[in-house]
Amino acid sequence: MAKKDKDMMDSSPKVKLSRGERIFGVCNIIILSLFTIACVYPFWYVIAASFSESNLLIAHPEAILWPVGWSTEAYQYVFNTKAIWTGYGNTIIYVVVGTAINIFMTLLAAYFLSRKNLPGKTFFTIMIMFTMYFSGGMIPGFLNIQDLHLYNTRWALLLPGALSTYNLIIMRTAMSGIDDSLTESAMLDGAGHMTILWKILVPLVKATIAVLVLYYGVAHWNSWFNAFIYLDNDAKGKSLQPLQIVLRRILILTDMTDTGGAEDAAAIAETIKYATIIVSTVPILALYPFLQKYFTKGVMVGAVKG
Repeated sequence: MAKKDKDMMDSSPKVKLSRGERIFGVCNIIILSLFTIACVYPFWYVIAASFSESNLLIAHPEAILWPVGWSTEAYQYVFNTKAIWTGYGNTIIYVVVGTAINIFMTLLAAYFLSRKNLPGKTFFTIMIMFTMYFSGGMIPGFLNIQDLHLYNTRWALLLPGALSTYNLIIMRTAMSGIDDSLTESAMLDGAGHMTILWKILVPLVKATIAVLVLYYGVAHWNSWFNAFIYLDNDAKGKSLQPLQIVLRRILILTDMTDTGGAEDAAAIAETIKYATIIVSTVPILALYPFLQKYFTKGVMVGAVKG
């Protein structure tokens, strides 16, 4: 049977491309290859520079494909810097706790807006979507955090962004696409709203939840502006700062003393910047392969239906 199928495939007519189609294909490959190189090379440059010798890297004006010299001093400095590990620990807390809060709030709000018999559903939807385009502003937000006694605490970084309107719309649309007969039959059996949400709807929208976990997690991992505003620069504030603030001090302020650096850190300051970027980027990149398979299913379910 397999031999017969192979013979049929071999005997199938081959499509002959015209000259214009072949030229288009070659040009398409060249253009896409150039775009790929333009996207990949900056990251590769950072990797190569992080393993280079700092003085040779500074004296090397051309583009590099391999480390200039070979040195791991920058990584040794990064791994021996207490402030970076403190920032790592804080960032992990913000990512785990913040993402849990985000998903919980998103599921509750999405369930609320996905009910077809909800009175005033259009009004509530419009009011929530209004926040996508207009906000109170930075100064009112700062004063609000102070009045709620959240300033210079972890909650100042977790509660203000507890819900993303864009992600809420994706989850609401995914829940709206579920057959109403499932929830109606559960209600006839005596199930309440929380039972319907957690035992019926949540298992059916796991793909969308996985995508939103990545969206929220990446947002928390890269977040630094709220920490810069809502955390003080005293000892308590520095003990709560996420990794991105420590990275900012190294990349922009280059204040090595505040990050626990020694006097000889200036000799490898250039490569320390690149090593810190790698150390802070690789963990979140490693998460993508595990959630990539949910992207098409989760996002498309929330984008096509409804």
